[in-house]
Amino acid sequence: MARPSDTKARIQAVARELFAEKGVQQTSLRDIADRLGITKPALYYHFTSRDDLLRSIVQPLIDDVDTFLADTEANAPQSPRDLLQNYFDITFRHREVTVMVVRDLSTLAYLDLGTHMGHWRRRLITLLLGPDPDLAARARAVVAIGGLSDCTVEFADVPAATLGPLAVAAALAALGADPPTAG
Repeated sequence: MARPSDTKARIQAVARELFAEKGVQQTSLRDIADRLGITKPALYYHFTSRDDLLRSIVQPLIDDVDTFLADTEANAPQSPRDLLQNYFDITFRHREVTVMVVRDLSTLAYLDLGTHMGHWRRRLITLLLGPDPDLAARARAVVAIGGLSDCTVEFADVPAATLGPLAVAAALAALGADPPTAG
């Protein structure tokens, strides 16, 4: 018999798949239990509701980005390339969550994820450009950061080692900091 943590991880994995395929609102706990071959009460043993399950899937992304930004803000400044590469690495690691959110945009409202993402973007812009950049620089930074995140969804099947340098170079080019290299 599987340990509870193994079962919980399996439930989360199947829920991520179904949420990405069907959307959060269109996926019931019954759908998840059926795909796993367990009873709905067995699923309730691990998660009290679909919202509880969704929170358990999204919260690691929130925690990782918050920790990354806090650590980056507290330590010596990183070059734009290093900052964007490190941010890319986090977003790539959580790309299944991002795909799930893009598939069902109502997920942004859940857990106030949209507010978190806006706050992250503003913090990243400050780290990249300082406390008072002009509108043109902020616009380029929004395009760079958003495009970097979008690459993890659009090219989810491309390995991070291949995609990361290309996406970061494109983000730097959008910032006007570093032209992309041909590759």
